[in-house]
Amino acid sequence: MKKLLPFLFLFSAPVYADITAKYVTSAQISIDSPYVITNAAPNSYSISGSNITTSTGSGDSIVTNGIGGLNLGSVSNGLAAVTATNTTVTNAGSAFSLSESYQAGDSTQSAITPSAGIATLPVLGGQTTVISGGTAGNLALTSLSSGIHTCTAGGSGTSCIGSTTVSIQID
Repeated sequence: MKKLLPFLFLFSAPVYADITAKYVTSAQISIDSPYVITNAAPNSYSISGSNITTSTGSGDSIVTNGIGGLNLGSVSNGLAAVTATNTTVTNAGSAFSLSESYQAGDSTQSAITPSAGIATLPVLGGQTTVISGGTAGNLALTSLSSGIHTCTAGGSGTSCIGSTTVSIQID
């Protein structure tokens, strides 16, 4: 049997295999643009108290137990008109309390155009976040076919990403 072993290899079929190799190289450079997030302060009105009778209006148009507040039917440039609340002490000579507050919100702002990466903004009662635009500076990205990437950071607001994916398939 040992003598027949070399002859068996002569009659066996050759083996073929397909080998596929894929190299995918990707590179990306980005520079942030400037933007602004602004939350304007709202209009607000509140009233509370004890031993107080409220009313609104005047003359023949008095509404007893009515309270004033924001007149949403007359909003102009983002601001609502305020209707006054008339108050009188209900039981004269007795203790009373009254608390009334009004805060005017921010009016509607005109369009804001960033210039040179920074926007000039009005001072608002709400929260304002300003993100200046990125600057390229010395931003560079080199991507070699060997899969080696070299990224040189630019100025603020910049980023670079380099990646290589290698896949080998044997059929």
